Amino acid sequence: MLPLRPSSRTLPEFRGRVRFFALLVLLAFALLTYRLWMLQILQGHRYAVLSESNRIRLERIPAVRGLVFDRHQRLLINSRPSFDLRYTPGEADDGVTSLRHLAHLLDTDAVELLETARHTNGSKRVTLLRDVDWPVVVAVETHQLDLPGIHVSVKARRSYLTDDMTAHLLGYLGEISTDQLRGLRRKGYRRGDEIGQAGLEKLWEPHLAGRSGGERVEVDATGQKVRIIDRLKATPGHNVVLTLDMDVQQAAYDALRGREGAVVVLDVNSGAVLALVSTPAFNPNGFARGLTAREWRELTDDSETPLHNRTLQGHFPPGSTFKIVTALAALQEGVISPNQRLFCGGTYKVGNRVLRDWKKHGHGHVDMHKALVQSCDVYFYQVAQRLGIDKMAKWARRFGLGSRTGIVLEGESAGLVPDRAWKKRRFGTPWYPGETPLVGIGQGFIGATPLQMASMVAAVANGGTVYRPWFVQRVLSLDGEVMEEYGPVRTATVNLKKGSLEIVRRALFDVVHGRHGTARRARSDLVNIAGKTGTAQVAEMRGEAVKSKDLPYEIRDHAWFVGYAPTVKPEIAVATLVEHGGGGGATAAPITRKVVEAWFLSGDDESEDVEMTDAQLTALFAERPRHAN
Repeated sequence: MLPLRPSSRTLPEFRGRVRFFALLVLLAFALLTYRLWMLQILQGHRYAVLSESNRIRLERIPAVRGLVFDRHQRLLINSRPSFDLRYTPGEADDGVTSLRHLAHLLDTDAVELLETARHTNGSKRVTLLRDVDWPVVVAVETHQLDLPGIHVSVKARRSYLTDDMTAHLLGYLGEISTDQLRGLRRKGYRRGDEIGQAGLEKLWEPHLAGRSGGERVEVDATGQKVRIIDRLKATPGHNVVLTLDMDVQQAAYDALRGREGAVVVLDVNSGAVLALVSTPAFNPNGFARGLTAREWRELTDDSETPLHNRTLQGHFPPGSTFKIVTALAALQEGVISPNQRLFCGGTYKVGNRVLRDWKKHGHGHVDMHKALVQSCDVYFYQVAQRLGIDKMAKWARRFGLGSRTGIVLEGESAGLVPDRAWKKRRFGTPWYPGETPLVGIGQGFIGATPLQMASMVAAVANGGTVYRPWFVQRVLSLDGEVMEEYGPVRTATVNLKKGSLEIVRRALFDVVHGRHGTARRARSDLVNIAGKTGTAQVAEMRGEAVKSKDLPYEIRDHAWFVGYAPTVKPEIAVATLVEHGGGGGATAAPITRKVVEAWFLSGDDESEDVEMTDAQLTALFAERPRHAN
């Protein structure tokens, strides 16, 4: 049988179909070739980078911040290992499912996690939860296959070993803000880094921060580390040694606990800060782990203002502690002699205004010694009138009042020392005669910080030298090499006439040790203390005198005591303020005694004269006026 052969009519049709299908195949191969050319040649580098980023993860290693010690090398700030949960959108096909699974695993609100993750930008990582505990770490690591894009990050977190006791001096850390990042990106800071936001942490940031490192890590499909490809080690920050004495700081904090107030302790011979306490305070460890919105609102809305540093931001009338300045100014200007007596009958009239003494029936005839010891207001009303406001202001400013001390802490108030020119600028009115006596006893327009008052009484103790307060001794490298060292800075010298200072010092001794002294509760069996009490009115009381304790809390008097110890060869100066604490002798004086005793029990006292103080005082003050008591 002959084979079948296509007819002449069907052959052209078959050939057309073959050509059509051949053309389709050629077109498909052309498109495929073009696409391969696009992927491999034109966009090859881009996709190679994307492919590598799916396999390689760059991880930044923050530097461990430097340690902080007190003057006795006791550790105040450390760093501890901490675990954060982080989320990388680029590693999760379905991030919402991962986050919901995590919320279910941790029994937390999925909405909060989703809201946090929403702020990511592209494939950048975001921290979901900070400082999680170990069970959370175990749970996440165990269920890693169900949590693509979520992993545990280990970092060093700041640990403040003294909690809120040193919060206002040491400060705290917080996540770097957008505005801060603009100026610090070139120094190696990145979004999410922590940076000093207040106190020592902020002002010594360049020394404490160190330099971050990093590593390239190969990861598997679940985002787990397979191996470290290379690493750049982080450089730890420098260590800082303070002038602070934690025994004294602890004593001041304990004595103030439960009150609103401040205690400042300075070395009279250098201005070094030995203690700086403001209460109530806050716990900086909360800032280290990250405050919630609710915790932040509680801090900022607290009527007791725990974020407010009363030692240098608080502006208070100094009350009768200012009589030290008034007395020295009067002696220097020669407006009164120390033995000249003025009469105090309980009131003093200026024009049609009657000013009262704290003692209803007055102190009788008093000289300067007795006026200081018994804190006679009427005596100093008269002395202030003789001085005039401008001369009084001149001497107050020489002791550093009315201007910032220069301590390296933010937010320091300059206080206020008024004079005629100031009132004209401020109110456009002249200075009235009835305003001068009030300033003479530390009331009226005048205002000061506890730090300024401590600096003032330190100058009285050391003979007239005003130092800038400082609290960092040195900065050390990891190997103990001294990188920076600090010391006393003299800002002023008050030149006093021979004998003027001694007259006031004798009176300050009897304020504590005299039979009629207002600060008898400051007496110590360990060391002799000299100083001056103050009871500063918050609101003017007209009519009959009302006891502070009978007033509403917010308008009760502030209690002050400023002093130094020992009374021979003084070492430390203390200013104590208790807001709305009533009488300075009853409230502030015993706090100061506890603080002073802590210094002499701390083991830092190198003086050989402490045990000889009584004998020296007997010889020194043997000729004090008989009528002083």
